[in-house]
Amino acid sequence: MKLLMHMCCAPCSTYPLQLLRSKDIEITGLFYNPNIHPIDEYEMRLNTVKQFSKLVNLDVKYIDDYMEDKWLNYKGLEYDRCRMCYSIRFEKVAKYAFENGYDAFTTTLLVSPYQKHDLIKELCEMYSKKYNILFYYEDFRDGFREGQKIAKELKLYRQKYCGCIISYNERNNK
Repeated sequence: MKLLMHMCCAPCSTYPLQLLRSKDIEITGLFYNPNIHPIDEYEMRLNTVKQFSKLVNLDVKYIDDYMEDKWLNYKGLEYDRCRMCYSIRFEKVAKYAFENGYDAFTTTLLVSPYQKHDLIKELCEMYSKKYNILFYYEDFRDGFREGQKIAKELKLYRQKYCGCIISYNERNNK
């Protein structure tokens, strides 16, 4: 199976990549995360994915579409903001997978116990139907701690918030 794996960041990619490779799945990464703020954080995560991809010999495609102005206009939406943030990314990933001959797509966001897992699954299934491309679902959360350990061993940058401006502000207000 040729699988396109949306990568939210390098640390969250470690465990899913290891597990999927153990199943002999052919994986290509896709970094598309226009939600990450501020720009220096976006660049840090992008560069860490590039570093990680070299370390593990992973082909990664990059869609650079930083949209800070758009995100700043969506203040106060909280849960709906998460839905919108996921939707923008998963639609792009599903469409890219379909247009570029992949058999399926998935996302490393499924590894995080801090993300809205059921919403992620729901939206990926919706875009799977829309673009007639299989959504490869696996609950990677059991490997979250192992993935973080791998990231630490590889000396990868590990961020302290999901990426959006709301979580950035929440982190700074603690």
